[in-house]
Amino acid sequence: MKIEVTEKVTQQDQEELFTGLRAYNSQFIDTSNWFELGVYARDEEGKMLGGLIGKRKGDWLCIDYLWVSETARGKGLGSELIREAENRAREWGCSHALVDTASFQALPFYQKYGFTLKLSLDDFPHAGMQRHYLSKPF
Repeated sequence: MKIEVTEKVTQQDQEELFTGLRAYNSQFIDTSNWFELGVYARDEEGKMLGGLIGKRKGDWLCIDYLWVSETARGKGLGSELIREAENRAREWGCSHALVDTASFQALPFYQKYGFTLKLSLDDFPHAGMQRHYLSKPF
């Protein structure tokens, strides 16, 4: 056996690792109902004003990314993006949502929208910052 340490993860190495991990996990978790989800808002010219990217993982909607442009902030677009994602997740039969956010991002926004703080990691990714994990039942 040879151990290799690298600072460059290739697509091939990642796929090989994921193939092995998925094979193991499939003994315990049915991933046949896992889907990607994109919800986007665009202006008349097609320029993105905001969007949400997430995944259905079993009974959960996992929000990976949510972004609203500076020009569209404070106008309810973030709430609308989450609402549309949650509506789709409910159609799929999901019963919960999960999101994480950094202390300089949107913790109060998610809490206002009904998410409950479950865990905070101090000093992540740097000293003085936190990463917050929140969930919400539907």
